[in-house]
Amino acid sequence: MKFLHTSDWHLGRAFHRVNLLGAQAAFVDHLVETVRAHAVDAVLVAGDVYDRAVPPLAAVELFDRALHRLAAIGVPTVMISGNHDSARRLGVGAGLIDRAGIHLRTDPAACADPVVLSDAHGDVALYGLPYLEPALVKEQFGTTRVSHEAVLGAAMDRIRADLAARTPGTRSVVLAHAFVTGGRASDSERDITVGGVEAVPASVFDGVDYAALGHLHGCQAINERVRYSGSPLAYSFSEADHRKTMWLVELGAHGDIARAERIDTPVPRALARLRGRLDALLSDERLSVHTDAWVEATLTDPVRPEDPMGRLTARFPHTLSLAFDPEGREDAAGASYAQRLKGRSDQEIAEDFVAHVRGGGRADEAERAVLRGAFDDVRVQDGRQEIHR
Repeated sequence: MKFLHTSDWHLGRAFHRVNLLGAQAAFVDHLVETVRAHAVDAVLVAGDVYDRAVPPLAAVELFDRALHRLAAIGVPTVMISGNHDSARRLGVGAGLIDRAGIHLRTDPAACADPVVLSDAHGDVALYGLPYLEPALVKEQFGTTRVSHEAVLGAAMDRIRADLAARTPGTRSVVLAHAFVTGGRASDSERDITVGGVEAVPASVFDGVDYAALGHLHGCQAINERVRYSGSPLAYSFSEADHRKTMWLVELGAHGDIARAERIDTPVPRALARLRGRLDALLSDERLSVHTDAWVEATLTDPVRPEDPMGRLTARFPHTLSLAFDPEGREDAAGASYAQRLKGRSDQEIAEDFVAHVRGGGRADEAERAVLRGAFDDVRVQDGRQEIHR
């Protein structure tokens, strides 16, 4: 049985204020044509369909067209909600849509209720495991720890129990949205840290034949059976070296991975990260290959040049980001606020603030626990407000 594994569409997202809706529509066209060309048996979409809980109307319309087109070609689609999606909004009408072969899995309580497909070798059970916010679902799953590993582990226990009760030899696939240990992150994923722990071990998916993951934007294989498809488009300059693809996975007769091939997705425009003094960037002929690229430029001039953006765009008309990192600077004191916070979690920022107001005294373990609890409470309140909207 052949699956096309994709995720992290982030419909409605822009790239440094550049509207990507046209590129996202081109991806949907490519997805449908790939399904036809490769005689795919099912499409797996592992979360973050939208970029935010309340997406713009144009993004909703594009999603609607995508569902209609997939339903029209008669290929089952299993789709879960991610941490960017509103699970309740994405799941509206799921029961009715299910009849068209589009299976939206947004309710954690239904994680052990699979979509069952069959081929010449028997049944394949596809389990949709939506993004689980630990503080919101820990009671539902009966866990005492507020962590991704705890709630995912409990959900997978339910899935394994359901699988064990099925006909021997039933093959299995799980869709999940999480940060698995060993995965390589980029700047464009929203932090899902809870209680200071965000990653879960790949072993949490033991017992199933394939785990189709979403959340990380780089296509990668954690191991033979646990893979991220990555986002179909680049959403940050940290993805400049990514090859954007989907996984075409063929599940063998006995649950073996008979094939795992990367299918390239359309690239609207190449990305380039340039660094150096302004005059050097403007005169280096080797950089001519980036003339049509979206450019992020970091200038290292000791003194800020006059009209740097105007001069850059004269040579690189699609320059979208400009930063300064003067040569000879001994520390990050001159870095922008955003640069100083880049890559740091909410917990780390709060602990840094405690150290700052104390003149260097770091938060102790008890204080760190209070901060973790406060962030968890905020997530719970956000989740409850989303439920009641």
